[in-house]
Amino acid sequence: MIEENKPLSLLPRLIFATRWLQVPLYLGLIVAQVVYVFLFMEELVHLVELLWNPAALDTTVARLGIAERNKETVIMIIVLALIDVVMISNLLIMVIVGGYETFVSRLRLEGHPDQPEWLSHVNANVLKVKLGTAIIGISSIHLLKSFISAGSLPEKTLLWQSVIHALFLVSALAIALIDRVMTSAQNKPDH
Repeated sequence: MIEENKPLSLLPRLIFATRWLQVPLYLGLIVAQVVYVFLFMEELVHLVELLWNPAALDTTVARLGIAERNKETVIMIIVLALIDVVMISNLLIMVIVGGYETFVSRLRLEGHPDQPEWLSHVNANVLKVKLGTAIIGISSIHLLKSFISAGSLPEKTLLWQSVIHALFLVSALAIALIDRVMTSAQNKPDH
């Protein structure tokens, strides 16, 4: 027979309450999210400025530190930077919402029309896989930006960025494989 609602003794209660120490960390990530919104808006202004101000191309090329002066290529690099900011922002949301839900307290969003689909089955392993795939996406954007402006970057930089990206891929695959093995082991019927 299972005991119902037996009060915890002092030490277990204290240990369990320490999860609330993570709340300032999540609030700090929300501040980081606000910073990324401002960064996005700043880049968007630079992008729109390229349409009307011919001198903006030289300023943008200098700001980005690239050798490419082709307007279309510069616009593509800025758009990739915007996508990068959005992907990092999405990563922040996954960590803030998923981490809080997994490690601190339930958000009680069941039935809310805006509840993210992935939140209903989030746990530490799902969060790791989602974070791994998000990091690969962010790394892919950085690598693409580097390849577009490859003429202004040393070969060694491109090589190391490619190696690091490959390591992210291998790491994410390993995490997904471990998650799959653990899930199938948990779902195996006991004989």
